[in-house]
Amino acid sequence: MADYDILIKGGTVLDGSGGAAFTGDVALKGDRIVAVGQCPGTAAKVIDAAGKLVTPGFVDIHTHYDGQSIWSEEMSPSSSHGVTTVVMGNCGVGFAPCRKEDQQTLIKVMEGVEDIPGVVMAEGLPWDWETFPEYLDAVDSRARDIDVAALLPHSPLRVYAMGARGANREPANDEDLAKMRSLAREALEAGAIGFATSRLQIHKTMDGDFIPSFEADSRELVEIASAMKDVGSGVMQMVPNIYNGWDVEFAHIKAIVDATGRPATFTYATANSGPPTWLEALELVEAENAKGAKIRPQMMPRPIGMVAGFELSTHPFCLCPSYLPIARLPLAQQLEHLKNPDFRAQLIAEQPEEGHPLAQLSRNWNWLFPLSDPPNYEPPRETSVGAQAQAQGRTPEEVAMDLLMNGGDGKGMLYNALGNFHEGKLDALLPLMQRDDIVLGLGDGGAHYAAICDASYPTFLLTYWTRDRQGEKIDWPAAIRALTSVPADTMCLSDRGLLKPGYKADVNVIDPERLALHRPEVKFDLPTGGRRLDQAASGYVWTICSGEVIRHDDQSTGARPGRLVRGSQTAPLAA
Repeated sequence: MADYDILIKGGTVLDGSGGAAFTGDVALKGDRIVAVGQCPGTAAKVIDAAGKLVTPGFVDIHTHYDGQSIWSEEMSPSSSHGVTTVVMGNCGVGFAPCRKEDQQTLIKVMEGVEDIPGVVMAEGLPWDWETFPEYLDAVDSRARDIDVAALLPHSPLRVYAMGARGANREPANDEDLAKMRSLAREALEAGAIGFATSRLQIHKTMDGDFIPSFEADSRELVEIASAMKDVGSGVMQMVPNIYNGWDVEFAHIKAIVDATGRPATFTYATANSGPPTWLEALELVEAENAKGAKIRPQMMPRPIGMVAGFELSTHPFCLCPSYLPIARLPLAQQLEHLKNPDFRAQLIAEQPEEGHPLAQLSRNWNWLFPLSDPPNYEPPRETSVGAQAQAQGRTPEEVAMDLLMNGGDGKGMLYNALGNFHEGKLDALLPLMQRDDIVLGLGDGGAHYAAICDASYPTFLLTYWTRDRQGEKIDWPAAIRALTSVPADTMCLSDRGLLKPGYKADVNVIDPERLALHRPEVKFDLPTGGRRLDQAASGYVWTICSGEVIRHDDQSTGARPGRLVRGSQTAPLAA
């Protein structure tokens, strides 16, 4: 019998710790790493990694695969970017706990907040659960390519505990609070890895209502989160309502951390213009962490933005009265109208109606850029729709229409940079990403199917920030650490994220020269033929999850070793 199941030989090992790279071997047996460095012995499978990077599997801590983990065996696009563990249930939205009569309420929340078509959720989910432990069992019973872990989402919990009063955002009374704490404790004991909520005012249902968790007070947040103190595990995740100011919103995070002693992470971004007000949040974080707290702002390594197009959820004409009647038609049928010069002229002249907050951001002219192939996530300011219109003596609407029509096929895409692009550059992100108290995330895989494709950020980090950027870069050891051990530690998943004996056998073998990020494309492979953006990569030669090869040369092997991760995970004793 062979000593190892898989022996990865002679690669440039980046072990996830941030330490210097070294040439060596990594040996796997079962679902564990058993040796790193010089690994004498025989193996059932030998992978020649000479000239390649060998890294831990990446950990993406902000996804919404709550539905996709039920209806699909592939957590795409995350798994095609070296990710072997994802955390779902973020932003306090999800599908459990849920009574049958509340299914439509949760569908409207997810459709509005996360841009998942209602029919996809209604038809693609069996809804064969009610409690959160039953939902976890349903996830656990499915086969998939990579591991998933789940946060308990606030909005479903509130509706389950309070019924219509919860959905209508009425204040929780003492009985409600006790019930939510008990349900949260039950969820954590069954395997939830924490509790998630959103206070963001643009998080609205498809009907335009605020979501159930919006403006929940500190008393409610602390009471629910205290279930983590009860069981001695769990992480708090929050989307603050940044429109209130960092001091107001951070007070809620501080109250939770003070009461529970548990770690917390929250959504964090820079503005596109103006003074660096985002630094105020870091001062607050530093003060609390100096007292022993563990709080990590969570940020994207590229602009926070949306992809716009006629096949997608938003574009500059999506709320125009003339467009609304054709909005749900397939592109070919839309083009029957869009190719009519009179119809286009009418659209260009119209003012949009009110609509979903994200749709209302679609005329962000000075931050709206053509999405090239390959995609450029630091486009020059002079290429924006607004700048082109000024240079050409035309209206932004005329320029946007031409770019979207793309010579007649209607497949043009625009990139709407809403944040993290201060003064039209990514420079402000570099010192933030170099901080120990920042964690990368916000990939949103499994959500915003027709508006966002940010789950590709690991490949962007490694190509732009580490290899291709003109000017100061992030070195390979630091970049790999940011994708592996830091997010794993943030979510208390301490059995992964490092290439050391005893750790989980999640490994990437990457060709650094061939690594590339491709332009997003529209696919119609969701349940009921629903659409989604997918973004592929090249250069992931091997991706291994739990000791099984799940991808080879950027293609799925069909292996399905992924499992539900139940609860916090401790570091291996061998380490």
